[in-house]
Amino acid sequence: MEYQFLNSKWFWLHFLEFIHVLWMTPGLKSAIIEVDDKLALIDFKSHITQDPLQIMSSWNDSIHFCNWVGVTCSPFNERVTALKLESKQLVGSIPPSVGNLTCLKVINLQENNFHGQIPDEIGRLQQLQDLNLTYNYLSGSIPSNLSHCRELRVFDTSANGLIGQIPDQLSSLEKLEIIRLGRNNLTGNIPAWIGNFSSLHVLWLALNDFHGNIPIELGQLSGLGIFQLYGNFLSGMIPSSIYNISSIHYISVTQNQLHGQLPSDVGLTLPNLEIFAGGVNYFTGSIPISLSNASKLQILDFSDNGLTGTIPENFGSLKSLVRLNFEINKLGSGKIGDLKFLSFLANCLAQNRFGGELPSSIANLSTHLRILTMGDNLFYGNIPVGIGNLVNLSLLGFEGNNLSGSFPEVMGKLNKLEGLELNANKFSGFIPSSGSSTN
Repeated sequence: MEYQFLNSKWFWLHFLEFIHVLWMTPGLKSAIIEVDDKLALIDFKSHITQDPLQIMSSWNDSIHFCNWVGVTCSPFNERVTALKLESKQLVGSIPPSVGNLTCLKVINLQENNFHGQIPDEIGRLQQLQDLNLTYNYLSGSIPSNLSHCRELRVFDTSANGLIGQIPDQLSSLEKLEIIRLGRNNLTGNIPAWIGNFSSLHVLWLALNDFHGNIPIELGQLSGLGIFQLYGNFLSGMIPSSIYNISSIHYISVTQNQLHGQLPSDVGLTLPNLEIFAGGVNYFTGSIPISLSNASKLQILDFSDNGLTGTIPENFGSLKSLVRLNFEINKLGSGKIGDLKFLSFLANCLAQNRFGGELPSSIANLSTHLRILTMGDNLFYGNIPVGIGNLVNLSLLGFEGNNLSGSFPEVMGKLNKLEGLELNANKFSGFIPSSGSSTN
């Protein structure tokens, strides 16, 4: 009789109704979920194998889990909304149970020693806005079901050991503002659909194994500020549309296989440029004069390319410039006048074709200058006496030219000099003592 009662339709209908009433009872539902959040945190703790700072010691029953170090809860329902354990020297793995913290908006585990894979269960966190796992030892591929985290604004897994391609499923993350996947072992092409992320202002995909062209669609990122693709195997030309994103202040495509010429109006279309780097590529043509209009420019580095012509004299208007590097190009004509621009600046200009005598205007360079290397050019004549004014020089290089005569005695004033490279010239006499090392 009891068995028949338990298996009757009437019993189960009323039982389910009873459960529904309990579930809807104020406080009961949240209490059950609260237990789930606590269990998920306890499981997270169990996956920490080393904790030199004893961070996890606060994760115990003596205090409510919302007060545990690194845990933030909503004041309304005590659901965990943030897990912030950055720079805590933790060693361990990220357990699948993290997916049970369904109210999480922030996960920040940067600068620890987490290893293993990023669990697929993170895709269950549909309210997640900030995922920062940078500077760990995570491996495996990027989970494709992160596509369910459609509120994600920050996606940072840089400086790990991730492999594989960027999953196409992530094209659904249209609210992304920051993508930082650099310093991994990611392969394949840069997805064109990234160009649909209208809110994106940081794109850092540097130091991976990406191949192919830079997608023309990236030119649609009208609010982009940082564009870093250096240290890959990208080929082709930088799409002209990239040069029209006026908000960009940092471009680095150094160490790829890119070619083409820099647009003549680049300094006008990119007025906010602070860092512009494209060294170790195959760029040709001249240095755009318009770069003098980018008044915020601090670093201009296109070393090891095939640039021709000379350095524009109007670069003297770039008052914020701290580094100018055009070494290993084909600049200069080998004639007098190649170095007129030295009346306002000099930095690393080695291995080009600059010719003529070193101008006396070297004496007018900033006394803050620390590095002056102009080796492997076509200079002749004497070293200007004014070189002694550059009292903060730590490295001076004139090697591989046709310089002659004796060394100015004022070089003895260069007490901070650590490197002096003068070989392969035609000097005579002695080098004045300044405590420097000489090659």
